[in-house]
Amino acid sequence: MTIASGCELCDGDGGEVLFRGDRFRVVAVPGDEAKLYPGFCRVVWNDHVKEMTDLRSPDRDSFMAAVYRLEAVLRNTLSPVKMNLASLGNLTPHLHWHVIPRYADDAAYPKPVWALSSPAAQTATIRLPHRPAGPVDWRAAVRTEFAAG
Repeated sequence: MTIASGCELCDGDGGEVLFRGDRFRVVAVPGDEAKLYPGFCRVVWNDHVKEMTDLRSPDRDSFMAAVYRLEAVLRNTLSPVKMNLASLGNLTPHLHWHVIPRYADDAAYPKPVWALSSPAAQTATIRLPHRPAGPVDWRAAVRTEFAAG
């Protein structure tokens, strides 16, 4: 496994591990983002790789299939109004995808979740998002989906 010292996704998991495979892991994002955006997860490539095109084609296909599977299980479990998928890596140049359920009443909607980091947004009132009715164990649903292979 290739790791890079000082890379936060090499030095740590990047969140609560819901699934760990040979090539990638699925993590639930912790902290304030978890409170503001329920179900916010990442699919993280285990090796230190910077860009999608650095992966061999079969690995790219497998990685994107994991992103799609995660999106589907979160949609089916949480019923958001929209799903956001993003791969940026400007601050953390380690290949990872953000998979974010969005709600019409979440803290930044309809803007990107990162809009709250702007100076104007820091003085805005933060709204806690809509929560699905009844107990929803989306973490268990993700674990089950990825354990199935």
